[in-house]
Amino acid sequence: MNTATAAIGAPVPARRTPDTFAIALMVLLCAIWGLQQVAIKTTNGALGPMFQAGLRSTIAAVLVLGWARLRGTPLFRQDGTLAPGLLAGVLFAGEFVCIFAGLTLTSASRMAVFLYTAPCFTALGLHAFVAGEKMRRMQWCGVAVAFVGIALAFADGFARAPAPGASALAGIVGDALGVLGGVMWAATTVVVRATSLSHTSASKTLFYQLAVSAVVLLALAFILGEEHRVHVTPLAVASLAYQAVAVAFVSYLTWFWLLTRYMASRLSVFSFLTPLFGVGFGVALLGESFSTRFVLASGLVLAGIVLVNAPARRAGAK
Repeated sequence: MNTATAAIGAPVPARRTPDTFAIALMVLLCAIWGLQQVAIKTTNGALGPMFQAGLRSTIAAVLVLGWARLRGTPLFRQDGTLAPGLLAGVLFAGEFVCIFAGLTLTSASRMAVFLYTAPCFTALGLHAFVAGEKMRRMQWCGVAVAFVGIALAFADGFARAPAPGASALAGIVGDALGVLGGVMWAATTVVVRATSLSHTSASKTLFYQLAVSAVVLLALAFILGEEHRVHVTPLAVASLAYQAVAVAFVSYLTWFWLLTRYMASRLSVFSFLTPLFGVGFGVALLGESFSTRFVLASGLVLAGIVLVNAPARRAGAK
């Protein structure tokens, strides 16, 4: 999930520690995001990956536009956000090129773990480009632990037998696309935080990402001829609706709403739940399996995410 610091609508009270309602909502959001990889993978056979991703962004962009109109949030007023908005949209598109293409080569479980290394790359990017976001010792340790986990997961990928009809290299490429998707996601977050997008509404920031990615992804789909490889099934329609409505529209706006009311650092620590849900759904719904080495690698990645997102200690705290 990409983050923004701007609020939706009117000013809100000071952000507070998450309560029971916020925690329950975060767990639900993580489950929704964890199921996304399974939904994408099950639809790749019916719709080309770029065409599926483009349709997802298009539907969600129309929904965000309607939501903004309903709320009276201006999306097209000149406010100096066009250039960073376009850049964020291109990076967002790149992220989903990696996810959708990668899921044709690797499992949903592995994609969930590799993609959610994004918080570690985000911390590095914010450290480099955003004043006041310098990494603490614990965050450096978290990044190091996560990168050890990534290396171990790749080693597991080289050791595992290829799927029937697939080359041994294909799974490694899919895993690498997962990591690259995490890098793209992190870069989008840094652009949002480091530019004028940090002062605009979350609806407008999300609309930039969805609208630009819709154009880029559909253009790629037509270049690749994917519009001719469409096989509509009830499962494909349900999956696309889930991705566009539940994930890209409802869950993203809910996440932004939470950010306006609760401390972002305390909410972000829940991000480690998403790859856990992703692996669980991959095993339960797609029958995917994984080795002991991959379990250890996933544990290291998750530990790194927790360390990176751990709130700073207050001065004098014991």
